Amino acid sequence: MKTQAVILQTLVSFAAASPLVPRQAIDVDLVNSAPDPTLVTVPIGPTADSVNYDLAAATQLAVADPLTVPAATKRDLAARTACEVQPTGAGPVPDVDNDDSFLKFADFSDAATSALVPSGYQQTYTDLQASSIAYGYLGYRTLDSYDTSACAAQCDTITGCSGVNIYFERDPTVEPAADCPNPPSTTVIKCVLWGGYVAAENAKNDGQWRDDFHVVIAGSNGYMKTAVPAVSGFEGESLGNSTINAPNNCLGQNTYMGSKIFSTSIFDPSLCGAACTSQNQYNVAHPPAQGEPMICTFFTTYLMAKNGNSQGQYCAMYTQSWDSSYAVNDGQWRGQDHYTVEYAFSYSNATSSGGPQCSK
Repeated sequence: MKTQAVILQTLVSFAAASPLVPRQAIDVDLVNSAPDPTLVTVPIGPTADSVNYDLAAATQLAVADPLTVPAATKRDLAARTACEVQPTGAGPVPDVDNDDSFLKFADFSDAATSALVPSGYQQTYTDLQASSIAYGYLGYRTLDSYDTSACAAQCDTITGCSGVNIYFERDPTVEPAADCPNPPSTTVIKCVLWGGYVAAENAKNDGQWRDDFHVVIAGSNGYMKTAVPAVSGFEGESLGNSTINAPNNCLGQNTYMGSKIFSTSIFDPSLCGAACTSQNQYNVAHPPAQGEPMICTFFTTYLMAKNGNSQGQYCAMYTQSWDSSYAVNDGQWRGQDHYTVEYAFSYSNATSSGGPQCSK
């Protein structure tokens, strides 16, 4: 297995609550000003790939405000030699060895539709002919069989892994080149690990051409963990694909403090928890001229998508906790662009719900 060097340059933008930003509306300018996420297309072939997630480095960057770091570097791919023999996959190969037969091969569809949902996961899509291009790539493993539980078990061992995509991939047995433009195929069973949302909406990788050889995908299933990610000092709740739209508190005060976006990491609610805590330390050290400093006791976090493409992890901070009945914001339009909420959670301070104490 080759291990990729750590690629954890968590780019953060921050926006405080302002009269220029409508209360709790998605800050589209903040989203658009953040560096574009690196949405990795999974490398083809049967050689496993791995990415390490550095939680300490991510947290350090998450609490920085303002923050400027260099853009993420592109992954280095090993050069391939023309007509070089490639490792053989473990999956079956159709009798007629071409792309159309691969896509129509019943064994692949049967395996996908009959696969068990792994314990602790929910199925997000079934038997597609494309794989996910999602946020937070954490590498892939090759399997000896189409075993969804074995794939999920790989995810369970990786820090920050929240979902998996398992599928059959038609790969060449030798590296296609002028002297071998369309070699016989081999079938690789891939288990791809993601630190983000694995959904039908981002299953957009339907293969590629390499000379005259067509790499295609079949029997693609997606699964997401059902557990709410733990954040130290906070109690979490799943909100589905909507986020909180909180009213004013009982004194008529706005409880929204501001927002941050992380665009080149993995989805990790603890980054928002660290930012919330750090913001409190800053506000206490720099109190307003009148009144008390705003204290973050509640935050929401989710993956923001623009026209179906992930833009990063969005965090919104509040001075008071609000329950899921207020999770009615599923996104907004700006012109022709649709900004949507995916994989949302809320977190309340475990010891203080915040807000003023008002008599009923």
